[in-house]
Amino acid sequence: AMMEETKLTRFQRQYLMDCVKRGNTLPLQCYSTSCKEPAPAAPVFSPAVCQPSRLSAKPRLRPAKVCQAGDAYTREKFKPQARRDLEKEKRRLQNILATGKDVVECNVKQTLVQTKEEDIPEPDRFEELVNEVQERKEFLAEMEALGQGKKYQSIVLTEISQKMREMEIIDKKRSEEMREIMTKDFPGGKSFFP
Repeated sequence: AMMEETKLTRFQRQYLMDCVKRGNTLPLQCYSTSCKEPAPAAPVFSPAVCQPSRLSAKPRLRPAKVCQAGDAYTREKFKPQARRDLEKEKRRLQNILATGKDVVECNVKQTLVQTKEEDIPEPDRFEELVNEVQERKEFLAEMEALGQGKKYQSIVLTEISQKMREMEIIDKKRSEEMREIMTKDFPGGKSFFP
């Protein structure tokens, strides 16, 4: 309605509608006879300087010169630092956490040597076999509860009998060792056992 009241030509109306569709601002003056859009005025500011107040509503890519003018492409100079013995620092921290105080390096070396020399007791094989037999019995009970007992029964019973045989061998060895110890302890070499 406003365009009709102002008596704009068809070309001027089309130009204004294109500006609205594109989201551009409306021109201050509308040239009636030219088909060409008016040439924009020469920018007063330098294109290398980015002014945040002049940013348009549409996002645009910044030119390479503007990016390079900032300090985004400058690298920090490498500054070497003093090297540390990380293993020594680890041992020191372990000592601080374990004892609550800083221990001298000599004590650390002694404790490392002592821990290596100490013999870790081997687990008793007889006890391991007892645990393995118990595990197999539990497995067989679970399979029977699920209805798969017949499928695994022969395999599990065979393994249990092998474990029992190994336990008997260990028991015989232990009893022989005990007899030897007992015969050495008694005078005259007579055994306490018949």
